[in-house]
Amino acid sequence: MKNFRLLPVASLVIAILAGCSSMPATDSPLAQARLEYNSAQANPQIASLAAGELRQASDSLDRANAASSKGEKDVVVDHLAYVTRQQVSIARETASQKASELAIANSTSERDRVRLEARTREAEGAQRSAALAQRSAEASQRDAMNSQRNAAASQQNAAASQRDSEAAMRQAEASQRQSAASQREAEGAQRQAGMERQAATDAQVSASIARQQAMDAEGRARQLEAQLKDLEATKTERGMVVTLGDVLFDTNEAQLKPRGVSNVRKLADFFKQYPQRTVMIEGFTDSTGGAGLNQELSDNRARSVRTALLDMGVANDRMSSRGYGESYPVASNSDAAGRQLNRRVEIIVSDDGGKIAPRR
Repeated sequence: MKNFRLLPVASLVIAILAGCSSMPATDSPLAQARLEYNSAQANPQIASLAAGELRQASDSLDRANAASSKGEKDVVVDHLAYVTRQQVSIARETASQKASELAIANSTSERDRVRLEARTREAEGAQRSAALAQRSAEASQRDAMNSQRNAAASQQNAAASQRDSEAAMRQAEASQRQSAASQREAEGAQRQAGMERQAATDAQVSASIARQQAMDAEGRARQLEAQLKDLEATKTERGMVVTLGDVLFDTNEAQLKPRGVSNVRKLADFFKQYPQRTVMIEGFTDSTGGAGLNQELSDNRARSVRTALLDMGVANDRMSSRGYGESYPVASNSDAAGRQLNRRVEIIVSDDGGKIAPRR
């Protein structure tokens, strides 16, 4: 059995947490995103344990840098920088969680190993005691035989020799009983050691199965992200999110344009491949116009997407929809670019268990 070392794992967790609190102040969201990404990338633990999440942060940062180089609106660049920082935070949390899980697994394995070694030493000691008792019994038997020969040779000392013989025989029987008891104790210790070894083996098998299940889940997550990549899905704490922008609807209308229908069809194909997944459809508007009209428009657009998915074969009980009006903006409503980003429909894909975290 391998000896696990806990100190390197503990150091790994400390290094990850330390990386979360050493960011200098910056003047812009993009500069802050660059610093946070560079710090995470320079941390070998994060690079090792959260490579996928860090790669997503890199992609988002590249898009933010490209938008800044092209002179796009600040709100667009700031939004991309915000996404980068969120993905860096996810990478840090993922690495910290994996390091903690590894520390727990190593601690359990080390405790089981020490316990098994102690049981094995007890069994070996009992076996040695049984062997010594057996040899003592054999010596006592030899003494008894010698006493009997002495009694035959000397009739005058027969009575004394007989008593000595009987005493020796009683001692031999007591030694034999002690030997038998020690043997039973040794056998019990051996059985206990065998049970401990089996428990350790079962624990290793369970750990191996858990690791395989984690790898399978990670593989499914990567496959899901790849399938949603052409829809520009974003990974969030609530799950994968596909955003349908305002350009996919007619102005102040809830009817999807042909391009929007095409995107929804891709989503429908995806949900047919993953029947265990559910979807939450949420509509949003900018702050222009009355709150009542904005709420109604966001409700109608969310229902329009849900109806399109239903017509394409997605079961109704797998979907829910809701409008939030002008709540939860992702950009400023003070300019046209920001208002366009706020006019959107977000489609949140659940985890394998069909669960979606509530909006905060």
